[in-house]
Amino acid sequence: MSDLKRELILDAARKVFETEGLDGASLRAIAALAGYTPAALYFYFESREAIYAEVLRCSLANLGSAVNRSISRANTPIDRLRAAAMAFFRYYSDNPRDLDLGFYLFRGGMRPRGLGKERDDLLNAALESALQPIADAALALGARREEARSLMADIFAHAAGLLLLAHTGRIRMFGVSALGLMERFVEAAIQTLAVRQNK
Repeated sequence: MSDLKRELILDAARKVFETEGLDGASLRAIAALAGYTPAALYFYFESREAIYAEVLRCSLANLGSAVNRSISRANTPIDRLRAAAMAFFRYYSDNPRDLDLGFYLFRGGMRPRGLGKERDDLLNAALESALQPIADAALALGARREEARSLMADIFAHAAGLLLLAHTGRIRMFGVSALGLMERFVEAAIQTLAVRQNK
C-alpha cells in the first residue's frame, strides 16, 4: 500500500471512528471519506477492527515517541521516572481524542472492548512499551521488579483518572489542576523510592 493511500485511509477512518465509534463505523463510510471504494479497503484491511487497531497502533507509537524524547534529556533515574510519567500524562492531555481512542470511548461509553486477542496483545504490548521507562527508572532506583511494575500501573491509572476528570470538566469542582495533581503524585512516588534506596 502506498504511504499516501495508507494515510488517507487511516485519516478517514479516524474521523469516522471519532463520530460513529467502532460499532457505528462502516467500511463504506471510511472508504467514501478516503475517496476509495469499499472493495479497495478490503484489499488492505480485512475488517473495521483491523483498521481501528492500526489507527490505535499509530497513536501508541506517537505516545512512545513522546515518552522516549522526554527521557532522552533526563540524566538520572529520578529524572527519567519524572520525565516518562509526565510525558505520558502530557501526551494524552494534549491529545484527548487519543485517550478516547485507546479506551474505545467514541460513542461507546465505558465498557470492556477489544479487537480480538492477537490485536489486543499487540496493542497492549505497545502501551506497555510506552510505559516501560517508568518501570526501568524505578528498577534503577532499587525497586523490586513487581514494585516497578506496580508503579507503572499506578501512574497509568492515576493519569487516566485525572485526564478523564480534566477532559470532562469534573476536575473544576475540586478547584485543582489535573497537571498539578499528577506532578504531586509522581513526586510522592519518587520520594517513596528515594527513601527506600537510602535505607
